[in-house]
Amino acid sequence: MSTLFPQQEGISLEYKEAADSLPKTFFETVCAFLNRDGGLVVLGVADNGVVTGVNPDAVGRIMADIANLSNNPQKLDPPYLLFPRKETIDGKQIIRVQVPCSSQVHRCNGEVFLRNEDGDYRLRDPYQIAGLVNRKLSFYTEQRVIPWLGMDDLNPALFDRARDLFRQHHGSHPWLGMDNEGLLRTGGFIRKDVLSGEKGYTLAAALMFGTDSTVGQAAPGMSFDALLRRRNRDRYDDRLLLHTNLIEIFDLLMGFVEKHLDDPFFMEGAQRVNLRERIFRELVSNLIAHREYTSAAPASLTIFSDRVVFSNPHVPHKLGPIDPANFTPFPKNPVICNFMLQMGRYEQAGSGVYNVSKYLPHYTPGAAPLFEELSDRFTATIPLPGKGAVPEVTPEVTPEVTPEVISLLQVLGGEMSRREIMRKLGLADEKHFRKHYQQQAVKAGLIELTIPEKPTSRLQRYRLTRLGRAVAEKDRKS
Repeated sequence: MSTLFPQQEGISLEYKEAADSLPKTFFETVCAFLNRDGGLVVLGVADNGVVTGVNPDAVGRIMADIANLSNNPQKLDPPYLLFPRKETIDGKQIIRVQVPCSSQVHRCNGEVFLRNEDGDYRLRDPYQIAGLVNRKLSFYTEQRVIPWLGMDDLNPALFDRARDLFRQHHGSHPWLGMDNEGLLRTGGFIRKDVLSGEKGYTLAAALMFGTDSTVGQAAPGMSFDALLRRRNRDRYDDRLLLHTNLIEIFDLLMGFVEKHLDDPFFMEGAQRVNLRERIFRELVSNLIAHREYTSAAPASLTIFSDRVVFSNPHVPHKLGPIDPANFTPFPKNPVICNFMLQMGRYEQAGSGVYNVSKYLPHYTPGAAPLFEELSDRFTATIPLPGKGAVPEVTPEVTPEVTPEVISLLQVLGGEMSRREIMRKLGLADEKHFRKHYQQQAVKAGLIELTIPEKPTSRLQRYRLTRLGRAVAEKDRKS
């Protein structure tokens, strides 16, 4: 008996048979999805939903073709790098390709394609193409060209940081060899201004790579607010207010999560899975990727005793709760979203809802997340186990990072003992070191003990937390 996919083809779903090679119309469909509202292409399935499969010997070659050709402007212009995923269904292999909506208008082999319920069709009428351009510009504010923005307004160190993340995520990433200008062009951060006709850097470029002053000029109302409200519900126990580039914002927000939420032991098969990382990495990424950056309302991450609430201003696509089992991903900032995907900050479009729904029951037994699109905000509510993680939390605002703590962060590399750190700092007074350096850094969540259950162990060593690494890196650049 043949395996049958339950959903029928439609505006956001396309089946294609692909026994030995990539179908000729594959990129026409990709182009149509990019230009409309995104969608899913499943290779190895007939039009009627019957799983026909992809020959195992051809799977690797087809997936490589998808990755290479999606980065080729002769095939897809502008390029949009895709990451296919293989699956096995009843012994047959298929390939899933999630295609998000793009904030740009794409061409396949020189033609513009758009998606409707009946499939992909060519747009040849100039007025229809102009209408498509205007629709995207009015919805995707990340693509607004900023006339005064130039390469001197961007931070070169952030390009290097992005390349490091590419390398960690995908050792042979095709963008690794590009210079900064090429990275901006291929990533979609340069576009033609509709009114002047001149090319320029976009708001997305300023947000991703800008210096702090550049970010402040380009998006003066933009902020991210991380709050701990376990004891003091009216005010806060701890707070992190951020006005900087999106690469560092991710690290700082994840550092705040690691400081205040625990990571329970969990095995998936024979592999240890970091549940906290798996769940909250996706949520922090979504908070950044889907925010409306022209809004002065803050995007917030608030940790209560029984739940964590993520909230960000956005332009709604649909209203009401999101059903994790039946939804189509719709990125609000496709260029930012795609770049974060390339850096490995999440897996693919829609992976946030999927992974949070999959792993949250293991983190908080029996719990389910709540995702809601409201008229002006998107919210995600994540229940916490019991009375919340890490019961003993200092009920004070994180202290100012003192010069002593900064110097400690700068010398701490890998895992080091107290004596090694003191030697690096040129200190001899152990009591002074503990009071003004070590305890302040631990209290602020910037360093952690390697043996936290035995703080006085002679084998005790110290290392930077994610937040500590981000603060140290930011200080080096200032």
